[in-house]
Amino acid sequence: MKVILLQDVKSLGKKGEIVNVSDGYARNMILPKKLGVEANSKNMNDLKLQNQHAEKVAQENLEAAQALAAEIGEKQVQVKIKTGEGGKIFGSVSSKEVAAAAKEQLDLELDKKKMQMPEGLKSLGVHEVPIKLHPKVTAMLKVKVVEE
Repeated sequence: MKVILLQDVKSLGKKGEIVNVSDGYARNMILPKKLGVEANSKNMNDLKLQNQHAEKVAQENLEAAQALAAEIGEKQVQVKIKTGEGGKIFGSVSSKEVAAAAKEQLDLELDKKKMQMPEGLKSLGVHEVPIKLHPKVTAMLKVKVVEE
């Protein structure tokens, strides 16, 4: 019997896949536990419509991420840090501080976990911080570190 999976089933497949299982397994396990539905013409059409909707939503998310990346690329955030003699910095600027500065100065909600800073910014000047907005879109935010 062909079955459309409604949830991921270990050793069978992922949600939305059409799999061929024995009649007994389908009647006793898959259908009663609502793990899948029989692959008739109505259910196949519903699956096709769901896939089209999911593709449309994914495309809209990608376009929104690209627009946000273009907006972020044009802007700059300024972060102040304490310095000692000769412009030596005490500590470093972390992604948390950059996210807070972006919220305050640009009114942008940026997730600090999506900033790809291997370590803090440890020198004065302008640095480019990559921010992963989408699996296919990475924006570059300019961060200017200045003396307090």
